[in-house]
Amino acid sequence: MELFVGRYDRLLDAKGRIILPARLRGFFETSGYLAPHEDGCIALWTEEEFKAEADRQRERESEGRVARDDVREWFSHVDRVSLDAQGRMAIPGDLRQHAELENDVLFVGVHDRVELWSRRRWDARRSGGE
Repeated sequence: MELFVGRYDRLLDAKGRIILPARLRGFFETSGYLAPHEDGCIALWTEEEFKAEADRQRERESEGRVARDDVREWFSHVDRVSLDAQGRMAIPGDLRQHAELENDVLFVGVHDRVELWSRRRWDARRSGGE
């Protein structure tokens, strides 16, 4: 299991791409998974950690129809991403909308995942605004 820590400021380009911080690239050289996450951010998972999260999501299906619908919705917004030669990854529009990503994006290492936050939403959360 990888241990992600730290935070990194980046800019989203006009095509919805963002450069992954150099310190994180080695973990996502082949691919990674972007998924909507709690509190209005996007989670970036390695292949191994995504499988563990997918298993946790799948276990929720036994909780009933509402939980199954939530799981379906979550999986429908997951996107497998890869990096281009410049270390950029494209963030799909539905995920950008979920996290309200515009220009300023903050990558935050949170144990088993990297979270992508809009700078505005991150600052509001830190000040108790969201």
